[in-house]
Amino acid sequence: MKISIVCVGKIKEKFFRDTIEEYSKRLGRYTKLNIIEVTDEMTPDGASAALEDQIREKEGARILAKLPQDALIVTLEIAGKNFSSEEFAAWIEDCTVRGKSHICFVIGGSLGLHPSVCKRADLALSFSKMTFPHQLMRVILCEQIYRAFRIIQHEPYHK
Repeated sequence: MKISIVCVGKIKEKFFRDTIEEYSKRLGRYTKLNIIEVTDEMTPDGASAALEDQIREKEGARILAKLPQDALIVTLEIAGKNFSSEEFAAWIEDCTVRGKSHICFVIGGSLGLHPSVCKRADLALSFSKMTFPHQLMRVILCEQIYRAFRIIQHEPYHK
């Protein structure tokens, strides 16, 4: 199994970078993790809805250009499907059983994902109805992927 994360923007805070690196290292026992960052657009304060849509479209085009052709595409969206950690692990395991060897998760920028990216998704996934900063969401996603592989392998992990 190969896991990719395509995300908008760079991680600036050392804490987030270090935490993502730690989960990437832990995941090395189970899967190959590849994080692909695309450039984010600056959003001025008070941007109009039309400008925000243009920003999402530009970021969306960058995301679409980086999506692996062979991967199952999973977008992170507030309105997506909710899983428990155990259900998420079962879903990943089921993907491998169905012959899907590459899952690509997509995290949008501060304005979210352009509809063109959402349409490309095989699954829209939600971690909460709350909005999280995309840097923190990357940490949460890495942790949940790691937790899923621990569950799949029947290894202990904090509940």
